[in-house]
Amino acid sequence: MSDKEMKVERYREANKTARKGQVVFAGSSLMEMFPIEKLLKEHNDPTVIYNRGIGGFITDELMQVLDVCVTDLSPSKVFINIGTNDLSWESIPISQMIAHYDEILTTIEEKVPGVKIYLMAYYPVNYEAATEQMKECLKIRTNEKIALANEEVKKLAARHNQSYIDVNRNLRDDKGRLKAEYTIEGMHIKEEGYRAIYEDVMRYVKE
Repeated sequence: MSDKEMKVERYREANKTARKGQVVFAGSSLMEMFPIEKLLKEHNDPTVIYNRGIGGFITDELMQVLDVCVTDLSPSKVFINIGTNDLSWESIPISQMIAHYDEILTTIEEKVPGVKIYLMAYYPVNYEAATEQMKECLKIRTNEKIALANEEVKKLAARHNQSYIDVNRNLRDDKGRLKAEYTIEGMHIKEEGYRAIYEDVMRYVKE
């Protein structure tokens, strides 16, 4: 069983005792690594948020286990950050990623009527602060490509009458890159980076 499959099974089991009608975070590693439960506890916040992010996921993979990651929980709100791994492949055009994302939204809306969905703007990257190994990936997944994808995600949210949110203001340096002090290897984000966006995210959770 792969690491992804193990996480799906762990979430499937956890869902059996989870409360319905709460908030769900779904997506790939950038969502999975968001230490939301820890931060809620530190702020003495009783809000229930289930993080169902799975590292390495592309849009198509989330679609296949959308029941476990989202709909089985019948959430009132879903925050999604999916698609950045699609952007890392030259063989996956943005149009294909958006088509899969569209399918994800349609399925959630059909299975959880009245749900509010928040499509999160993709986080910036920092090629200059990247490790040599990561630089190869970031030659494809550039901030320019991320900006183009964000525009398409914004349009997608509008078509579904859902919300596109950009909580990245505290992550960006003066050149629009992910701040070097917040990144692990140019792409992924340290806990301090998530702390920097926590309040902006929670504003939408609470609205």
